[in-house]
Amino acid sequence: MRHTWRWFGPIDKVTVRDAAQAGAEGIVSALHHIATGEVWPVDEIAERHEQIKAGGLVWDVVESVPVSEDIKTQTGDWRRHVANWQETLRRLSASGIRTVCYNFMPVLDWTRTDLRWETRHGAKAMRFDLVDFAAFDIHILKRPEAACDYPEWLQDEAARHFAGMADTKIAALAKNIGAGLPGSADGYTLDQLLEKLRSYQGIDRERLQQNLVDFLSEVVPVAEEVGINICAHGDDPPWPLLGLPRILSTETDYAHMMEQVNSRANGVTLCTGSLGARADNDLPFIASRFADRIHFIHLRNVTRDTDTVPCSFFEDEHLEGGTDMVAVIAALLSEEARRREEGREDHLIPMRPDHGQEILDDLTRGAQPGYPAIGRLKGLAELRGIERALMHARYGLGA
Repeated sequence: MRHTWRWFGPIDKVTVRDAAQAGAEGIVSALHHIATGEVWPVDEIAERHEQIKAGGLVWDVVESVPVSEDIKTQTGDWRRHVANWQETLRRLSASGIRTVCYNFMPVLDWTRTDLRWETRHGAKAMRFDLVDFAAFDIHILKRPEAACDYPEWLQDEAARHFAGMADTKIAALAKNIGAGLPGSADGYTLDQLLEKLRSYQGIDRERLQQNLVDFLSEVVPVAEEVGINICAHGDDPPWPLLGLPRILSTETDYAHMMEQVNSRANGVTLCTGSLGARADNDLPFIASRFADRIHFIHLRNVTRDTDTVPCSFFEDEHLEGGTDMVAVIAALLSEEARRREEGREDHLIPMRPDHGQEILDDLTRGAQPGYPAIGRLKGLAELRGIERALMHARYGLGA
């Protein structure tokens, strides 16, 4: 695998040089300051390349070119936004980019109730607490019909929990859940979030799936033409939230997406943390089944409170949690070997240590939640160790 590192640009408190010292070979980045739906300017793309080169690395993967809510709902400026997405692909390809990640989650990107939850040994990790989330939905956001989406026991628990909440906790929940894409300045007030939810009235799971297929039918031919692989990140967490449908939560969901637009350029960002929040997602099997269409890899682990769906969970250390990381990496290395035998240029799949707990000096740096320096360094070192050991077992010393 090619070891990469997410960098949010000059605003990031963790630098490109830090990433190089941690063992990264390339950078994953995006132009977060460009408004969603607009074309990425050529000079801005070139400037990001130069910023990364100045730190000693290269820009390998774009994460993400955001898909607008207009595209997801097929309303407003959605056709113009699709055309702009296509043009951005052309410009990125001309600059040397070959992999573009995106997601199709409605309204919210990855959602957590606590961005710095304290673990058993004092590290800080991100957590999704189902009771907290239900309390937010029913009693803070006050979404109409919210209670209908939760079983009676959870409604009761959420009501008790909310009754004892301090104002600071209420404010923190609203801020954490209403946050936008990582690295962006976007975010929603409660009123704005309710308005966004209303824009999805009449859009059920089947309609959103079709809107994704329609989007891919337009952009995949351009990706093929310019030599870019686009890869969909899964829902995080992988179940419906706030009455919104989710359509990339399971093996079956991904199979449907790729069957409907059957091109190698239309692929998967395999995120073991997102899919791993469901006990019914077998990550080693998914890695093997979709191996040919995996273009980008996020390796992280979560520990679930229960195996029910939905459930509470927290982001554990990379080699802990519910996913067998050794088995996943073994499947990915087998796919890379197969690609090399075929002579494919994309035989080396970019991987990044996704998220990471705040440990040691991370605790005082105030980096982007989930993206501390030392926590990710530790994760990358552990993942590289697994990879090296498996390569040694397969090929012997010097592999």
